[in-house]
Amino acid sequence: MGSRSNSLKHLALQKFKRNFWGVLSFFVVLLVGFISIFAYALAPDKSQHANQMHLAIHSKKPGFKVAMLTIPSKSKTEQTAFNRVFFGIKNAETEVPISHFSVKDTVLTYVEYASDGLQGVEKSISLGLFPKASIDQFIKEKTFLFGTDKYGRDLLSRVLVGARISFSIGFIAVFISLVIGVFMGSIAGYFGGKIDAFIMWIINVTWSIPTLLLVIAITLALGKGFWQVFIAVGLTMWVEVARVVRGQMMSVKEMQYVTAARALGFSNFRIITKHILPNIMAPVIVISAANFAAAILIESGLSFLGIGAQPPMASWGAMIKDHYNYIILGKPYLAIIPGLCIMGLVMAFMLMGNALRDALDVKG
Repeated sequence: MGSRSNSLKHLALQKFKRNFWGVLSFFVVLLVGFISIFAYALAPDKSQHANQMHLAIHSKKPGFKVAMLTIPSKSKTEQTAFNRVFFGIKNAETEVPISHFSVKDTVLTYVEYASDGLQGVEKSISLGLFPKASIDQFIKEKTFLFGTDKYGRDLLSRVLVGARISFSIGFIAVFISLVIGVFMGSIAGYFGGKIDAFIMWIINVTWSIPTLLLVIAITLALGKGFWQVFIAVGLTMWVEVARVVRGQMMSVKEMQYVTAARALGFSNFRIITKHILPNIMAPVIVISAANFAAAILIESGLSFLGIGAQPPMASWGAMIKDHYNYIILGKPYLAIIPGLCIMGLVMAFMLMGNALRDALDVKG
């Protein structure tokens, strides 16, 4: 039996490998997952939430370059290397875009960058603020590959850090929906009768409420915030899982191997967890992939409405909200780039889910 199980897994893996779009989507998901974990290590702006603002260079096009003066921070916050890599740098050094500078005695004089042909403000600062090193180490040309947003923040850094919210909300929301949905669906489908009728009543009541409206209500009840959105989305997505599990459970529980398990005196818990659930996971995996994509879209919608991840936290949905009006102002990339990120990640999960469904279909 063990060798047969291994052969079926091997066959499913081979079928999945032959699906080009499924494999490509799998690697896209892995790439986004890697980026979401090591976002601050990859982002040019390593401050918390990639929130270094430079209003003088707001809304600049991709590839914009400017000389950047880095002024060391006076207040030092103790941070471990782990904390800096995974959560960003607290009290990061101040960056000032400049046009030109000069050094005389112990004073650094620089002119702040100003666009549209304007003259920037001239300021002076003591060289004593800088460690004993060449001043050229603190003035370097900086390139903004994706340009800057309306606050002058590096758009590439915001996109990389924003991937963490979209990716993590999918995992947590799907986990919550699986725990609740598999439990409720298994109980309803296996035992039937009044238990099934009661659970189906709960499912139908939850199903009748528009998803976005229910998420908004839960979010407002729990409060605005990062984790509240995760819980709210997860609590609204379990009904799809419960309905699928219930239907599969009702069709499988009358099969001969389940009858044999009952005749051997196995408990209901063991029959459900060891014999039935492993055989109905294919449609559950597909619905989970769809829920993952739906969770990303719902979070983006909530952030667009202003009740999702709160500023200054980077979120793809919030980035679209901040810049959607720039589409008609000649700078559509500010909204299109995060929009393409959402579309690509959602499509990757949908294609991967379809590939897994085909690979796990024993009738295929």
